[in-house]
Amino acid sequence: MRCILLWLCLLSLLGVMIRGLWADNKRTFAVDWENDCFLKDGKPFRFIAGSFHYFRAHPDTWQRKLRTIRAAGLNAVTTYVEWSLHNPKDGVYIWQGIADLERFIELAKEEDLLVILRPGPYICAERDFGGFPYWLLTKYPNIQLRVANVDYMSEIRTWYRRLMPKVSPYLYANGGPIIMVQVENEYGSYACDKNYRLWLHEETLTYVEDKAVLFTNDGVNGLSCGHIDGVLSTLDFGATRNIKELWKELRRIQPKGPLVNAEFYPGWLTHWGEDMARTPISPIKDTFEAMLSSNASVNFYMFHGGTNFGFTAGANNGGPGRYQSDITSYDYDAPMNEAGDPTPKYFALRDIIARYLPLPDIPVPAPLPKKHYGTIQLLRCCSLFSKAGRHHLSKGVVMADKPITFEALNQHSGLVLYETYLPLLKRDPSVLHVPGLRDRAYIYVDDALIGILSRETPIYDLPITKSAGRKLQILVENQGRINYGYMMDFKGLTNNVTLDKKVLRNWNMTKFPLESYEDIANLIKIDGPKWNDINESNGMLNKGPAIYYGTLNINGEIGPEDTYLDVTGWSKGLAFINGENIGRYWPLVGPQITLYIPKEVLRTGTNKIVLIEYQRASQTNEVTFTDVPKLDG
Repeated sequence: MRCILLWLCLLSLLGVMIRGLWADNKRTFAVDWENDCFLKDGKPFRFIAGSFHYFRAHPDTWQRKLRTIRAAGLNAVTTYVEWSLHNPKDGVYIWQGIADLERFIELAKEEDLLVILRPGPYICAERDFGGFPYWLLTKYPNIQLRVANVDYMSEIRTWYRRLMPKVSPYLYANGGPIIMVQVENEYGSYACDKNYRLWLHEETLTYVEDKAVLFTNDGVNGLSCGHIDGVLSTLDFGATRNIKELWKELRRIQPKGPLVNAEFYPGWLTHWGEDMARTPISPIKDTFEAMLSSNASVNFYMFHGGTNFGFTAGANNGGPGRYQSDITSYDYDAPMNEAGDPTPKYFALRDIIARYLPLPDIPVPAPLPKKHYGTIQLLRCCSLFSKAGRHHLSKGVVMADKPITFEALNQHSGLVLYETYLPLLKRDPSVLHVPGLRDRAYIYVDDALIGILSRETPIYDLPITKSAGRKLQILVENQGRINYGYMMDFKGLTNNVTLDKKVLRNWNMTKFPLESYEDIANLIKIDGPKWNDINESNGMLNKGPAIYYGTLNINGEIGPEDTYLDVTGWSKGLAFINGENIGRYWPLVGPQITLYIPKEVLRTGTNKIVLIEYQRASQTNEVTFTDVPKLDG
């Protein structure tokens, strides 16, 4: 009996020791409200982080770019989660390739970086529809976004049930690198629905629990409506001399807790038709040092911007008639450029960071070589309006009395061709009126281009002469859904079209989403090169957008290098390299002239190049692969 009691005592003592060791080794990340700091594993902690969005870089480049971020002295990386990327169609989910969020988080951990996760569900980020999937507008035309709307909240709940279980193992207390998770995003700049804020907080907390810190992020004017009781409030701002006043405003909402600038802007975004945004380093350095000296934590937005591949670039609404679509490059004048190379801004900030955090014992990765592959000539295939073009590229024709939007047609992006017949014109010229155009319309009569209307101008009226013909064709381009502010941005023809104030009816709508490269390749293979249907004097494509194609041969044992596609002389359209949509080009207005081509998209041997040109071809039909980006016009 005595032996049994002794054995029980030993087991009890061993249990106490194990629990003590477990408690000592338990991973925790929390807010120490009284001492105005974070506690990481019970010790005071401050992060210096940088934003890098996995969906703006080829996945095979993630590790190198994360290493470059770590080599700057940053101890965390921040990323949004883009709902539309992972859930492109209702009920369809993607987690591979550029959508492999788990791999990105694992790579961050391998590179000794903590992770700050911003799951939205709204992210802005200058992305199409602010990261929302377009099909929300198809499924719920009257949906109310970012408020306590039953349909909206139901879809968030469905999305989070898919997303959050994937994220949960990577929360800090579960052994992962995620130390913070955002609730909504700059909400106070949009609305002030307390019920929605509290609901989303509870929904997020269900998955995160106490395994990471929840936070909100707002500009100074949005703090009161963005703040959630019990959730850490953070600010966002760029270079300023009024930093003490900004912290004072944060303290008015949140008297205690760590000071955080969750979006510190070392650069800025750029729209088509603007000068490239450039931000001098001196005021950035001054503000950064002032924040660090006040023991604040900082996240650079962006530290590496990357590229808006495909149709992912969004747009902004600068007021009535001020629709502004975002360029394909998201270089952002960030410390790491679009290709991921360190810039002088990178090294200037690294020098400051070194005074506050120990630099890791890893070298700064050198810039990757860029290759000038030279000029190639493209062959012209066929018009989208041709019999073969319609057969291979259209995804259906819908007939209706009135025009239907992209969303009602269940189409994400690309083009829609609206066709009807004109009545006998009683005036010469008559006036075609296209109100509610979203975003750009190429107007044809009997397959002949007669003009262009644009939401950006904004011009919605076009004269039509009696001699023009009878069949009216309006080809509408989606240039990117608005990503900030009021975002019910339906695309296509969103209102009745009139001729001399008389409503035109009986429309055929042909869908050209341009999402399948296989369809484009089959069209090229079957229809071959064409040379007609062009105004030889100025290269205008008078009978609809046309496809141009060619090959770039890369020889040698070294393999492909990064390069830039220079589309000087072309007008407006899309570029595909080896089947991947590299993004929109529009050198006619600039400032971006080249498209970044990561080497991972290229291959040794034959590389297939395709342009879908909307408006005017180059006089030479040539494109150049250069080693120098042209982002400033």
